[in-house]
Amino acid sequence: MATVKFGKHLKELRILLCQTSKSSQGVRDFIEQQYVPLKKNNPRFPVLIRECSSIEPKLYARYEYGVERCMPLSNLKSEEILGRVQELASQK
Repeated sequence: MATVKFGKHLKELRILLCQTSKSSQGVRDFIEQQYVPLKKNNPRFPVLIRECSSIEPKLYARYEYGVERCMPLSNLKSEEILGRVQELASQK
């Protein structure tokens, strides 16, 4: 498991997923495997998880001044999702 430390420019992460769809399986695995270490490294950082039936899984990052970026997570594995989180965390 890689360590991700969020900088002050990143304000919030939102993960949207379906509770049952095959395309969201990697996101569910990510939450089971990576959420606790992510929160231990960033205890006060808001990571929101939103479940909704029949939606495409996505990752949203909100930065300073209300800037948001979105990445689709369909059919990705847990490790690939962690890479996407790291990528968004490093952007400004």
